[in-house]
Order: sequence, then C-alpha cells, then structure tokens
Amino acid sequence: MRFLAIGECMAELAPTDTDGDLRLGFAGDTFNTAWYLARCAPDAQMSYLTVLGDDAISQKMATFMRDGGIDDQFVQVAKGQTVGLYMITLDEGERSFSYWRGQSAAKALADDTTALDTAMDASDLIYFSGITLAILPANGREALLTAAQKARAAGKIIAFDPNLRPRLWASDAEMTDTIMQAAAVSDIVLPSFEDEADWFNDANPKATADRYLNAGAVTVIVKNGADPVLYAEGSNYAEVPVTPVQTLVDTTAAGDSFNAGIFARHAAGDTLAGGIAYACALSRQVVQSRGALVAFDPESIR
Repeated sequence: MRFLAIGECMAELAPTDTDGDLRLGFAGDTFNTAWYLARCAPDAQMSYLTVLGDDAISQKMATFMRDGGIDDQFVQVAKGQTVGLYMITLDEGERSFSYWRGQSAAKALADDTTALDTAMDASDLIYFSGITLAILPANGREALLTAAQKARAAGKIIAFDPNLRPRLWASDAEMTDTIMQAAAVSDIVLPSFEDEADWFNDANPKATADRYLNAGAVTVIVKNGADPVLYAEGSNYAEVPVTPVQTLVDTTAAGDSFNAGIFARHAAGDTLAGGIAYACALSRQVVQSRGALVAFDPESIR
C-alpha cells in the first residue's frame, strides 16, 4: 500500500532526562505519523509531501527522513528558506509548545498544484491534519482541499486528523469552519474528544462522531485519553477499551503514533477494532518516553 502524509516537519528542541538540557530532533504531527508508520508497516511505501529550505538544518532533516524509511520524492526545496522550530516544555507528562515557524518553507507546500495532484495520484491513502491546513495561506488551503476532493473522487482514501491548534488560526470561526470543510472531503476522520468538546461543544464522543459523519466522513475514530475509543462506521458504533499507562512521561505524539497504528493495521487488512487496539498499544509505549519520536520494537506491539 502507498501512503502519503502531507504537512510540516520542524526542528524540535525536547527536554532530556537531565534538567535544563534540550535535544535537537525533527518532528511534526503528520511527519510523526509517517515515521511510526514506516516502522509498523515496513512493506508499505511511506512518502511525505512538504517544502524544506536549502540550509544545513533542512539538509539534515531531509537525511533524517530518508534514514527513517520515508520516501522524499515529493519533498520540494525552496532556495534561501529554512524550516520551522519548536520547543517542548513538560509538566508532569503534559506538554506545551513554543514555536518559531514564521519563515517555514512548508507554508508553500500546496502552491504547486500539479505536484500536489501527482503525489496524490501516486498514493492509495492520503493523510493530512488541521495543523497542515493552519500553516497554509487561504489559497493553499483551498488548493489542498480541492486536490483531496479530486483524489477521493478518483478512489483514493483521504484520512484527516483535526488536531486543533487555536493559536495557529486567525480566529476560532476560521478554524472550526476549515476543519469541517476538510471533513467533507475525507473518508476517515481521527478527532480527539477533549479538543472537539472545547471547540464544537460536543456533549460526548458520539456527538463528535455524528458531526463528522454528517459532514461526509465514512469512518470516525474518536480518541478520548484514557477512556475508551469510540468508532463509527455509518450507523454502526462501538468502543475499544484503553489500558491505562502506568508511567506517563511525555504525551507528545500520542495521537500521531495512534494514527500510524490505525493505518498500519489497515494496510495489513485488520478489522477496525483490531487496528484501534494495536494503535492504543503503540501510543501507550510512546507516551512512556521523552520526545515525539521514540525507539520501539514493532514486534512488541500487541
């Protein structure tokens, strides 16, 4: 199966076990999913679409992608530009972020609509997020959603994680309106109930699922922290229990790795319930280590 993730990879400064020390890495929500998916489904083709600069840190990022098993044929390079940077601060395992992304080359990832169409044509499942949309100018958002709609009509699977980040949007209304536009062109939507309840006033996970189904999604998987994952396919609803984490270290990439687990088991032909159980097990391992991208043994995920 051929996967395509679309978004922004950034330079990451993450805390280490030594107080006050920071480690340089590379991460970003859709990139994290691509990185975990490349490990969980090594027989699949995992490609990434973004724009990098041509400076030293951009070149290191490109090497990191390739070394991680991610195909970079759809990564464009913009002369004289660079990548965004963020720093993670932890408080009892919960993370907060400080960003420096004003000059990020990834903001132009949807400018070349021919390249966008070509990448989608070469893929079976296409994944993007609310953060992907948030960093784009208005014309870029329109181009990406139009390309996704065309790809879906051509039989491609479109997967979308709303990944709500209010600080990236000009207004709350712009964020919520754009998220629902994205849902309307998506087959699979992977929201987090806590975020959805805050911004869409959903009374419960079923309300979240119903809203996205009504928008046009076929499958909705509602993440809900330590509570059961609710999933809906048309008129069918069910839950998968979540095993509690004994030692929560860092929730960075919890949802990103979960999404990778869903896609990996989809490629393997697993049931949706089986895929969710696998995704929960993967995410549970990830949140017990520091940073967005953590080493793990795919064979140990059960």
